[in-house]
Amino acid sequence: MHPGQASPPVGEDLPAERQVRLADRVVSLAAVRSHPASYASLLARAKAEIGYAECLCTTPPLKLVVRTREGRYHLARWPGEGDRHAAGCGFHQIEPGLSGRGRYSERAITESAEGTTIRLEIPLEVRLLPHASTRAPAPPVPRRSGGTLRQAVGLLGLLHWLWEEAQLTTWNPGWRRTWSTCQARLVQRMADCTVNDRDLAGALYVVPPYRPQDANANAAALAAFCDRLGAHSGTARRGLVLGEIKEISATAYGQQIKLCHLRTPLYLRSELMERIRASYRPVFSAAAGGRARQVVLAAVERTPKGALKVVDMAAMLTTAAYVPVESSHELRMAEALDAARRSYLKPLRYGGQEVFPDFVLTDVAPRVYVEVYGVRGRESYEVRKRVKQEHYRTAGVDVIEWEVAEPLPELSRR
Repeated sequence: MHPGQASPPVGEDLPAERQVRLADRVVSLAAVRSHPASYASLLARAKAEIGYAECLCTTPPLKLVVRTREGRYHLARWPGEGDRHAAGCGFHQIEPGLSGRGRYSERAITESAEGTTIRLEIPLEVRLLPHASTRAPAPPVPRRSGGTLRQAVGLLGLLHWLWEEAQLTTWNPGWRRTWSTCQARLVQRMADCTVNDRDLAGALYVVPPYRPQDANANAAALAAFCDRLGAHSGTARRGLVLGEIKEISATAYGQQIKLCHLRTPLYLRSELMERIRASYRPVFSAAAGGRARQVVLAAVERTPKGALKVVDMAAMLTTAAYVPVESSHELRMAEALDAARRSYLKPLRYGGQEVFPDFVLTDVAPRVYVEVYGVRGRESYEVRKRVKQEHYRTAGVDVIEWEVAEPLPELSRR
């Protein structure tokens, strides 16, 4: 949690009726997350007397880890059991078959009783050469080769991991999700995570929503984050900034990105901005119009004058409610699913080429997959499309398919 920020509220669109057992008492999970200090004695008893708490979203109950951080107790899911929790539970994790997380080895993402450890491809500390302002080249990070698992996570992989962990890839009718919801959940999930041997809560600044009453606390949190950057003990320390793009404009020396709710801009070279645009074409495409949002995770350095300079960046297109999509066609489908009042989740690839459905409808059993076919005339795409269709037929999976040149299919729940 950033200095000066209050405890994040429970997500506005998470069920409040979920209950947990702490020692010999059953209490509301929402209450524990909103006011952990009020339940400190119960959390301490659960940890000391039993060794764990219990989530009552299923029968039999599932174990929960009771952790302490800076003298504060909080609950976390038991390692490896996230997909066993009920779909609406605050500890639920998407099953491995619908997540790009499976492409990484345990060296890249390690989940244990102490928390989650992530190995990021881009270094967050760069050794400074003695008697010079230049930096020593960072040692290369092993990447995926052939069919082996990747040994480190890229920026897009980290962004997707955060979105999945914060349960921002799912949607239900009647929900209302704002950036305040997203930021609160992301900050909450960062509490037990380290990245490249640094606490993620200190290395990552998730832009907080602007509220006049929080302006001073937010300014102090940003100043503390910036103070952690720059030269420290012979190394140049970098940080991560996560927010939503407000506008991009040219400067005398390159480009600047202004994020929503943040006055401090991010600066980058024009060549880097062009490379980012080319790497994430759907995010910056005019086809998405003003209906979509552009979320970015930037690795930044602090310049001698105190500005934040982007070293690299990942970008993600989302709906107005911050559900990720991969194209303007997927955006249109997501909006149609919303209009039809369907519940769904969006599988994320973590930057890989894994074959997942575009959406999964979660309000029917068995689940129904949704495929959006937006490319025509490309042989490689047609081959991949036929492979997916054959896989679904063999597996007996119901699929709603949409060729984007055709009208949208019927999406109402029968």
